[in-house]
Amino acid sequence: MTTSTLTARSGEPASATLGTLAAQGATGALSTESGIVYLAAGHVVHVESAVTPDLGDLLTHSGALAPDGWWEAIDRAGRRCRVGRQLVDSGHLAAGALELCHLGALFDAAYFVLAHDGPALRFRPGAAHWLGAVRSVPVDTVLRESRRRRELLHRIWPEPAVDRAPLARVPGPDTADLPARRGRTLAQVDGVRTAAQIATALACRTFHTLVELRRLAAAGLVAPVAPLAPASSPAPAPASAPATASAEPGPTPRPAAPDEPDTALLRRLLHALEAL
Repeated sequence: MTTSTLTARSGEPASATLGTLAAQGATGALSTESGIVYLAAGHVVHVESAVTPDLGDLLTHSGALAPDGWWEAIDRAGRRCRVGRQLVDSGHLAAGALELCHLGALFDAAYFVLAHDGPALRFRPGAAHWLGAVRSVPVDTVLRESRRRRELLHRIWPEPAVDRAPLARVPGPDTADLPARRGRTLAQVDGVRTAAQIATALACRTFHTLVELRRLAAAGLVAPVAPLAPASSPAPAPASAPATASAEPGPTPRPAAPDEPDTALLRRLLHALEAL
């Protein structure tokens, strides 16, 4: 029986499945409800989640890399799964800068993929991410760091809705004495943006943004936006036909014009759904 079949039938938590795959030295992509973990020889080489800024957003929004350089690397090396290598070889990005940003994006996405440790959905043996090899991380390290982040955020403010819901300011409390980073984070809270969108706008890693947002929530300065209640209770709409999933996920196509953060998030969400 293949690893893919075992994963699909077990229904065990993603963390347990990752441990099994690590012990087997597996290579491939493990899908969960919140994202995809890519493995090579039993080590984590990349993690994707629709609710965190991707590596391209972090590099281009921070000014570390021009958007043209990012899209050129995807055009030249995306199909060969060597985008990271292309960025370095072309001189667009230093190897150390790429590795640092890649690890930050990997651990950010892993927090969301593993935060609630839902079941693994599917393992595709041999699947590789289009970024290619940058830095591998032991599965135990990824699991331990995800637990550490979850526990730290819980100590700051125990309501996880802050991580995913649109956030709004709470009128009243004085904000004049906020630390600079917290003040910049609060300035991005508009009742529409989520933590991931705020992180993209700030060109900041998601976890650092979550820390500031949970501190703001603990101080009574922000709160998740409550979903609007329907005016009446209409009959449920018929379920739509499932979309056709692509066989192999790949880099998001080059946009015709620079995307706003919310549009970029929707594109990544669509890509993740197609991948699943």
